[in-house]
Amino acid sequence: MRGTKRMLGGRTRAIVIAGAMAFLGPGGAVADVFKYVDGSGNVYFTDTPLKGSKYKLAWHREAKKLVRESKRKYAGVTHGRTQGRVRSSKALRQRRASYEHLVQANARRYRLSPALLHAVIRAESAYNPSAVSSAGAQGMMQLMPATAARYGVSDSFNPVENIRGGAAYLRYLLDLFDNDLQLAVAGYNAGEGAVMKYGRKIPPYAETQSYVRKVLQYYRAEQPASIAMTVR
Repeated sequence: MRGTKRMLGGRTRAIVIAGAMAFLGPGGAVADVFKYVDGSGNVYFTDTPLKGSKYKLAWHREAKKLVRESKRKYAGVTHGRTQGRVRSSKALRQRRASYEHLVQANARRYRLSPALLHAVIRAESAYNPSAVSSAGAQGMMQLMPATAARYGVSDSFNPVENIRGGAAYLRYLLDLFDNDLQLAVAGYNAGEGAVMKYGRKIPPYAETQSYVRKVLQYYRAEQPASIAMTVR
């Protein structure tokens, strides 16, 4: 869950690095990639340096190197599919098992599917209780400080408190959006206000739309094959 949305720059050519995608420069040559951030937290990707004091250079990398990194990062998902289900690594399964009791307990407490809690935790932190986002979200379920305070979480790095707070927030969102799973997940990422702003629809934020797809993918992977086929 993040406090602000990161958007691609409007006047620059944006790139999305996933799998083996990269910018091509003049003549088809692979160009370098620059990442800038402005004062509002918007993120810009471009193949040429940006001018102006409003843009702060975050990093500059060779596109070929980014493609190699992206291939390694997504290899587990790309090659780990079996009949639409996503395999998890051994390390991830071990981390998941460590928190199974907390997930089950909070699923019962807040009338949630354990599969949903697992899916959100996997998408948010991959079961890392020390995770911190650039926007300040903390812990396994990436609670923003305001959300943590709202649900009485005093230590977001404590998995017991963090999972309880995240589960309570998910329950609230499901109730708010009439058990619409996609809207609840979108609200968890963008905030319920953003979902309401866009007429109780998934906000048109690339990050949020990608997040909803990812969580639903993980949710389906948690389900028995017969049930997963019914989840849309």
